[in-house]
Amino acid sequence: MGFDSKADDLGGKIKEGVGEATDNESLANEGRADQVKSDIKEGVEKAEEAVRDAADKVKDIFDKK
Repeated sequence: MGFDSKADDLGGKIKEGVGEATDNESLANEGRADQVKSDIKEGVEKAEEAVRDAADKVKDIFDKK
């Protein structure tokens, strides 16, 4: 998980907790949304890494020929 996605996740958890503690459903929902955004960022980061790895493997195959 990258730094930005970790920060979004932590911030989201804090917002959600404060929102639930203060009975502020809007803030709690905003925190949940931040956590979802963090999960999406993490998924995109993993997908980008997988594509780079696959491209490197293909490049290695052609470099050997």
